[in-house]
Amino acid sequence: MGLNILSVAYPLTRVGTDAVGGSEQILTLMDQALTRAGHNSIVVAVEGSEVTGTLAPTPKWTGRVTDPVRHWAQRHHRIVIERVLRQMPIDLVHMHSLDFHRYLPKARVPVLVTLHLPPAWYPDEIFRNARPNTYYNCVSASQRRSAPRSSMLVPTVPNGIDIGRFQSDFRKRNHVLALGRICPEKGYHLALDAAKRAGVELLLAGEVLRCSWHLKYFKNEIVPRLNSRRKFVGPAGFERKRRLLTEARCLLVPSLVPETSSLVTMEAMACGTPVIAFPSGALAELIDNGRTGFLVNDEYEMAEAIKAVGTLDPEDCREAAHERFSATRMVHRYMDRYSQILEHRRSAAIKPLAVGSAVAGLKNRSRRLVRL
Repeated sequence: MGLNILSVAYPLTRVGTDAVGGSEQILTLMDQALTRAGHNSIVVAVEGSEVTGTLAPTPKWTGRVTDPVRHWAQRHHRIVIERVLRQMPIDLVHMHSLDFHRYLPKARVPVLVTLHLPPAWYPDEIFRNARPNTYYNCVSASQRRSAPRSSMLVPTVPNGIDIGRFQSDFRKRNHVLALGRICPEKGYHLALDAAKRAGVELLLAGEVLRCSWHLKYFKNEIVPRLNSRRKFVGPAGFERKRRLLTEARCLLVPSLVPETSSLVTMEAMACGTPVIAFPSGALAELIDNGRTGFLVNDEYEMAEAIKAVGTLDPEDCREAAHERFSATRMVHRYMDRYSQILEHRRSAAIKPLAVGSAVAGLKNRSRRLVRL
């Protein structure tokens, strides 16, 4: 018999195959996998989200994002989550949002939280949460090392991508690419500076969220650097993103914060495109320096790396993506983690979760998954 798994997204961003954010993309992959495996996947996300299972929608906000708006969205999330828990026997809740603690279920249903952002961005008290049957997953070794010591942390499940979706016949062109959410911590102004110094064209693709500091950053740091050779091309849905990634000489990732993962780095490699990045957090784990890209320390080194990127073999990038970043592996590990949590709850064992324990029925179901 299948399980009832309730997945919870961030209250102000849409879930679906064209979702911009990493946490929304991972939730989408898990929703698809659970449904294929015969489980009942319920997703709490804003209306207009696209899910394979059942959407439990919350109201959508289209204006500027302020603290009162966040509180409004969190309240609606809390209402919908509690309603779902009253209406059906949920076996496990999987939460994917930064502000999960604002609508953490009161019921004793087991909760797995994937920490998609740097641990320092969460309130310290979450790591001392006394709520029973609550577990946290880090998505990289570097993120786990930076997290406070806590008995709530489970063995790490790294992120993955649907490798097959990134196969295409587009040819390389002569520009470089920067792609992601346009905000100060992503450092895209440095990518523009590096491209100018290297004398190459750059396309900057991504979404500018309607919150004050993102809009201010775009106006003050991005717009003045744009011209006929350095262009902002706006948000990119999946098909456009795949083409942009495949055609680019390389992807620039000048992140100024310790990245916990980088789906766009994985996606670029799956497209045969090397990545030039600052060694921020998990980026140093994802890039094989000198083989699948270059790790650099500033925009000056980034400019020099752009000039050298032609020495790298696109096939090495594709091979690394297939070996390391498969969503199939991620899904199986999450299925194992679900099993361990449910088994731990049934046995009421005092010992922490151990790698390898699993409920046979769930594990067998996970093997039915179509390869991603």
